[in-house]
Amino acid sequence: MAADAAEEIRGTAHGTAPVPLSVLDLVTVGAGRTATDALRTSVDIARLAENRGYHRYWVAEHHSMPGVASSSPAVILAHLAAHTGRIRLGSGGVMLPNHAPLVIAEQFGTLEAMAPGRVDLGLGRAPGTDGATAAALRRTDRLNEGADDFPQQLAELIRFLDDDFPDGHPYRRIHAVPGPVQATSPGGVQSPHRPPVWLLGSSGFSARLAGTLGLPFAFAHHFSAQNTVPALDLYRESFRPSAVLDAPYALIGVSALATDDEKEARRQVLAAALNMVRLRTGRPGLVPTPEEAEAYDFSPMEREFVASWNANVVHGTADEVRAGLDDLQKRTGADELMLTANAHGGDVRLRSYELIADAYGLPTPA
Repeated sequence: MAADAAEEIRGTAHGTAPVPLSVLDLVTVGAGRTATDALRTSVDIARLAENRGYHRYWVAEHHSMPGVASSSPAVILAHLAAHTGRIRLGSGGVMLPNHAPLVIAEQFGTLEAMAPGRVDLGLGRAPGTDGATAAALRRTDRLNEGADDFPQQLAELIRFLDDDFPDGHPYRRIHAVPGPVQATSPGGVQSPHRPPVWLLGSSGFSARLAGTLGLPFAFAHHFSAQNTVPALDLYRESFRPSAVLDAPYALIGVSALATDDEKEARRQVLAAALNMVRLRTGRPGLVPTPEEAEAYDFSPMEREFVASWNANVVHGTADEVRAGLDDLQKRTGADELMLTANAHGGDVRLRSYELIADAYGLPTPA
């Protein structure tokens, strides 16, 4: 089982890419666009990613953000599974404290049945939203309790996925279906696969936990770049071989946008940065157009934030982005780079993944 699990986790680099390249999709909604438009773009990007040799395609969980239409990762992944045939699909991630572990096991068991052998279950402990929305999701205002209970929630979820609660446990006779229990039922045949569990994080907590449990780890470099190297070092130092992995495996999420000319890249990332300014100041909205961003009167504090934010966005021409990604991989030692292209228009995002694939000589469709 260990070899099979590791095979489903570790990717293969294609072309001249130093490590496997993957996609993180926030299903962003631009001003003047609808959620339907954004989801159609997600299908287009997933198909391109599959055809060009990107390894996996993850969808993140966010709530109460008009510009991000990814509140239901399992639903979106089912849609993407119907439009792809090979690429790995997963959550980057599902916020475990927002949900009952049994519900997640059922959802991802269903996804595994839809797309056998290509589903990942990435888990985070943040709410993926503000405190008030988290309270509405969890039907409680005791929010710290959910984060503090994360290791116990994780253990419970893995028990449901493996259907191996011990005798005497109150959940011993409860089964996540689809799941392993079907193989033990009369006449039952069950898929040999179950979604690999990944831990996601932007600090040291999940890094240490992933290492201790011998699980793969995904770090949110795209919004916590100052913590990337310390967290990856902690993960590797904490790592203990497990039935899942015999050696550490870490990917990092990277904001990366390639365009046909450098000026256009600057325009696009300015619009994405304005969206973050509004989000961080309690004014979330749709992703603005580059024209709106160019006309916006940034305060000195906002300009400082934009400069800091965009310093961690790898952007420019395809060659510039390739050089930036190569440097980042060398500095962090990441085993995989998961790229997220934040821009107003779906066509810009689609073009970015195509340009990066071309820059690395990734496979082209027959």
